[in-house]
Amino acid sequence: MASSSTGAASVSSAASASPAAARKSVLLDVDGTVIEEFSGDCAGSGHPYLCRQVRKQLLAEDPQLLTRDGLTIRTTIDPRLQRAAQRAVDAYVHRDDPQLTAQVMIVPGEGAVRAMATNLDSADGPAFAQGTTAMPYALTAALAAGLRYEDGFVVADEYRAPRLSAFKDCAGRAVGDMRAVVHNRKEGGIRFVTLRSGTRDAVNTFYMRLQEKVGLCETVKTAERLGLRSAGEEPLREFETFALGFNEVDPISVANSYASLAARGRFCEPRVIAEIRDGSGATRSFAPHCAQVLDPAVADAVTGVLSDVLARSPLKGVGREAAGMPGMGDASRTAWFAGYTPGLASAVSLGDSRGPLRHPMVDVTIGGRHYAHVDGTSIPGLIWKKAMTEALRGTQETRFVRPETERFGGCHDACPPP
Repeated sequence: MASSSTGAASVSSAASASPAAARKSVLLDVDGTVIEEFSGDCAGSGHPYLCRQVRKQLLAEDPQLLTRDGLTIRTTIDPRLQRAAQRAVDAYVHRDDPQLTAQVMIVPGEGAVRAMATNLDSADGPAFAQGTTAMPYALTAALAAGLRYEDGFVVADEYRAPRLSAFKDCAGRAVGDMRAVVHNRKEGGIRFVTLRSGTRDAVNTFYMRLQEKVGLCETVKTAERLGLRSAGEEPLREFETFALGFNEVDPISVANSYASLAARGRFCEPRVIAEIRDGSGATRSFAPHCAQVLDPAVADAVTGVLSDVLARSPLKGVGREAAGMPGMGDASRTAWFAGYTPGLASAVSLGDSRGPLRHPMVDVTIGGRHYAHVDGTSIPGLIWKKAMTEALRGTQETRFVRPETERFGGCHDACPPP
């Protein structure tokens, strides 16, 4: 949702100036300030990203609400966090750049969307291949299955499925591709890679081996339980490179899946509506819809690894305990960063609005700065760090629960060779 303070003021003035305008539905932020009028037709919205999410929630709750006038829809958008997210987006990506970036902030354990910032209010929305921010789903499945931090595999810089049945989707079909070769972005030679080091260095070939061991279907189901959803209406695509993030997803879904980890395995449906009041004054509140989907200890163990990833990256230091994972799509076509503190989760996506396949982010100028190539720790990571640092300033500090060393430390059945 790109900022538009003048638009909010004009809507408020119009609503108070004429009875006809007063009968129109309006969107408010969580403090009660008018954002814009709401007709249900997001093509005419000044904030289509937010509008589409409001429309989606209304359709899920009661489709008849879309046909009613005179509704006052109080959203969960926090104006302070919204400004922080928008300032961070504007600092690194210009409004006239062809690249589309978006940031979403969500409260773990509640599902309340606090900020939705973009540089372009694209009618199609910010849906891009997730890249390596998908790796934590396989990591979660592995730790839930009993693997430990120092379990791992001897890997090379190339991986090819050994057989068709090495990967089976949730319908039991063999979907391994023996012709496809997966490469690491950085060469390291043949070496033993652990869950901890493979995640920290985002080693593609390690994650292919890990997903082969824990199962493609279980990795997909873990991602779905945490909250990952396809950007469209279709289910997530189940193929062998799932853990490398080839599904096209929205930042809301990615931020919410990481929020489930921050909330120690408690998933909440993302919601952008807090309350609706009709013309008669009757109100309808929208409470969180949550469920425990993961052993809290497993979520804590994943957070322990992702805290290490962030602490060893250039993005460390947001003024709070934090965990995160950079994401880079194939050939720099997309870039992400997703991360969280105990009280706030956020995801940032970046890709070319003209089509990432035809316009990879290589030798490109974005936000007035030249980049040889864009990855998760560059633009998305810098947006994430700037916005989160500002959003957390002055808030009460909270801490992660420490991982259970006896359960997750050392190695179990995939130990380093003697």
